[in-house]
Amino acid sequence: MQLDDLYRRVIMDHYKNPRNRGKFDDDSLTVDLNNPTCGDRISLQLKLEDGVVKDARFTGEGCSISMSSASMMTEAVKGRTYAEAMDLASRFSTLMQGEPVDFDEYEELEALSGVNKFPARIKCATLAWNALKKGIHEEE
Repeated sequence: MQLDDLYRRVIMDHYKNPRNRGKFDDDSLTVDLNNPTCGDRISLQLKLEDGVVKDARFTGEGCSISMSSASMMTEAVKGRTYAEAMDLASRFSTLMQGEPVDFDEYEELEALSGVNKFPARIKCATLAWNALKKGIHEEE
């Protein structure tokens, strides 16, 4: 199996079986963002406590890239400090610019590396990550 095929399968798995999709029934921090260019929208809920992303969930609508990226992001940041989560977001941005990045701790993120070949789709992939950064900045 070629790497591109594997990456497509990972993306489609997260799209069809999203992790952490749903809402918390409390006053968790909520960040709503949308991409007016293509219609993607996300509502990210974060449980932030003592400088740690305790939990994350999302709802929204969008293409397979934006929804699978949100699923992967929520999995990757749970249990991480704000600094670690922001570092992951920074490395993800670097990946979207076409630079190689090693995600030892959550290598599924590398499945989105091909998105940089389609500049219009980069905003789709980074929507959830931008919501994460905004939420952490609001909390700090």
